[in-house]
Amino acid sequence: MSVFLLNLVLAVTWAALTGQFTLGGLAIGFVVGFAALWVIQPLFGQTGNYFTRVYRWLKLLVLFHYELIVSSLSVAWDVLTPRHRARPGIICIPLKAKGEAEVLLVTNLISLTPGTLSLDVTEDCNTLVIHAMFADDPAEIAASIENGMERWVREALE
Repeated sequence: MSVFLLNLVLAVTWAALTGQFTLGGLAIGFVVGFAALWVIQPLFGQTGNYFTRVYRWLKLLVLFHYELIVSSLSVAWDVLTPRHRARPGIICIPLKAKGEAEVLLVTNLISLTPGTLSLDVTEDCNTLVIHAMFADDPAEIAASIENGMERWVREALE
């Protein structure tokens, strides 16, 4: 049985024991199960990959939400104030992400972030074309995406 499946079984067991079959109850059960599996991981042998992967996915989730909040505030501030800082533009960004899953996740996360929109990906999946609301410095935006969201996605899907 895989460690992830065992963690899910522990989460459902926790929800059954507490009588709370809610999303919150299952999430708490997942965290408690994760901690229990972390403590007894030497009994399973090579399971470090699972714990690293869960950490990387949580990191992606938290950092994406941080980017979402910061960009939402930036766009709202620009819309609500009389002085508009928006300098929209279209930018081509070289991608280091390999595989369709990585490219798909990067493009969707970029499109979900206010102020940016994924427009196209080249056939070879090496270049992403985006529309940015604040495109004053295209090189800075490309570096921000490459060292931010794209790197977090590559780490999570490794």
